[in-house]
Amino acid sequence: MSQYHLGEFEEIVLLTVAILNGEAYGVSIIEEIESRVDRNVSLGAIQTVLKRLEDKELVQSAFGEATKVRGGKRKRYYTITAEGQKTLRQTKEQRLSLWNAIPKIVLKQA
Repeated sequence: MSQYHLGEFEEIVLLTVAILNGEAYGVSIIEEIESRVDRNVSLGAIQTVLKRLEDKELVQSAFGEATKVRGGKRKRYYTITAEGQKTLRQTKEQRLSLWNAIPKIVLKQA
């Protein structure tokens, strides 16, 4: 069992970092979340969660190259760590276990 429990938004951000697979930075994470989950997200909220995930060693970051388009500023790219992968797998298993425990009649189609 992982030592960390993820909040809903932490889980969404961690999943998105995994989806983007090496191309995850603030704006790309926002765009991916907004398109997949239909949820508006602020850059500040993303940065706060990424810092928390990095402190928990579930993601790691590195600066990319400086670009003229960004006025010489570098993007900070995030990747999921082995511990982050393990945490996502455990979270998925927990959720599936709960879903599978719901009696079929409860979720019947109307």
